[in-house]
Amino acid sequence: MRQACVLLKHGELALKGRNRERFEHQLIDNVRRALDDLGPGVRVRRRRGVIVLSAPGRPGLPPTLLERAREIIGVSVVQPALRVDRTPEAAVAAALELAREARPDGSRPRFAVRAKRRHKDFPLSSTQLNALIGAAVNAELGWPVDLSHPDVEMAVEVDRREIFVSAARYSGLGGLPVGCSGRAMALISGGFDSPVAAHRAMRRGLACDFVHFTGAPLTGPSSAYKAYALVRRLARFQSGARLWIVPLGHVQKELSLAGAGSLHVVAQRRLMIRTAERLARAAGAQALVTGDSLGQVSSQTLSNLATVEQAATLPLLRPLLAWDKEEIMAEADRLGTGEISRLPDEDCCSLLAPRSVATRTTASSLERLERRLDVEATVDGLLAKARLLHLTPGREESPGTGPEERREPSAAAAS
Repeated sequence: MRQACVLLKHGELALKGRNRERFEHQLIDNVRRALDDLGPGVRVRRRRGVIVLSAPGRPGLPPTLLERAREIIGVSVVQPALRVDRTPEAAVAAALELAREARPDGSRPRFAVRAKRRHKDFPLSSTQLNALIGAAVNAELGWPVDLSHPDVEMAVEVDRREIFVSAARYSGLGGLPVGCSGRAMALISGGFDSPVAAHRAMRRGLACDFVHFTGAPLTGPSSAYKAYALVRRLARFQSGARLWIVPLGHVQKELSLAGAGSLHVVAQRRLMIRTAERLARAAGAQALVTGDSLGQVSSQTLSNLATVEQAATLPLLRPLLAWDKEEIMAEADRLGTGEISRLPDEDCCSLLAPRSVATRTTASSLERLERRLDVEATVDGLLAKARLLHLTPGREESPGTGPEERREPSAAAAS
C-alpha cells in the first residue's frame, strides 16, 4: 500500500473535553463542504486527533487540495503525507522517497525524524523507529542528522492500520470550526476593518451572513460590487454566504433634513444596527459583528460606541476593538481582502456627512432626533428595499455580469 494523502490537525479542539466530539463533527462537515467541488474521488476520514484526506479512485491528489485545506478554519496544521503499510520497512521506504522528492538537486540538508505511535502494539518504540529511519536516510542520501535545528523534519505517525510519513508541514488558520458557535450578521463596508472583523468572528466558530449599506440612489453601484467581492473572498472560509444590499441614500438625506448636524454619523450607525438586527433575526443569527476599532475615527470614541450599541438588543461583537490600523491592514493583506478594499468606491458613510462629528453622544440626544425621523417606519422602508445575494465561493461570474440577485421575502416582514 502506498497512497498520497493530506493530514489535517486541530489544536484548540483538544481542550474541549466532553464537547470535543461535537466540535470535531462540525469540522469534518466543514471540510467536506470545502472540498465538495474537487470531485467525488476525494475521501475524508477521521482518525484519532487527525483528519485524513485522500483520493483513492484517482491517480493523484487534486492540485488545489493542499491550498484549499489551508483555508479551512479550525485546522491548525496541514501535512502532505504518504500512507503506507504498518511495517518498519514501509516507513523507511516512504521516508527515503519523500527525502528524494524534497531535495531533487541532491543537496544534503540537516534532518531529524520525529516518530509517534498512536497505538503501542507496534513492534518498535518511537525511539527505535527514529533511529531506524534516520540511519537509512543518512546511509542512502548522506544527510546529516540534526535534532535541534533540522532543515527537514520528517514526521512518522503509526496508526492502528497504517503509517503516515511526512516531510512537510504547513500552518493552517486555527480557531474553532465555523458554525460551532452559532450564526452572526456582519456589517460590511468597503474598507479594511469590517472584512477582517468578520473573519475573526468566523475563527471563533461563528458562521456569518453579511449586510452592506450603500448610498444609492444618490451614489452608483461601485460600493455594492466591492462588498460583493469582499464577501465572495470571505465565503471561501465558510463555504458560501448571504449578502444583503440595503440602499441608504434617501434616509441619509432625511437625516440631514431632520437637523442631525454633528449627530448625523452616529444616528446613521444606529439605523444601520437596527436594520441589521432585523435582518439577523429573520436569518436566524444571534449576534451582530462590526469592524469598530476604539478611537480609530471620531465616530468610534467610547461614548459613541456605547450610544450605537444601545440601539441593539442582540449582542454587538467588535473583534477589532483593540487593533490599530496597521495591524488591521496587514491582516487584510494576508486574507486577500486588502487589495479589494483599496479599490475606489463611493462610501455611504461619507455621503452628506457633517464637517465635524460629535465625539460625546448619549442615547437620549439621539432619541430626540430619531422621534423626528420615525425610526421604525424608516427601518421598515430600508428592509423593503433590501436585496439578497447568494454567494458560492467556487463559482465564477461571467465578465461584465453582476452578482446573482434574489429578493428575500422575509426581510421586510422581520420584526
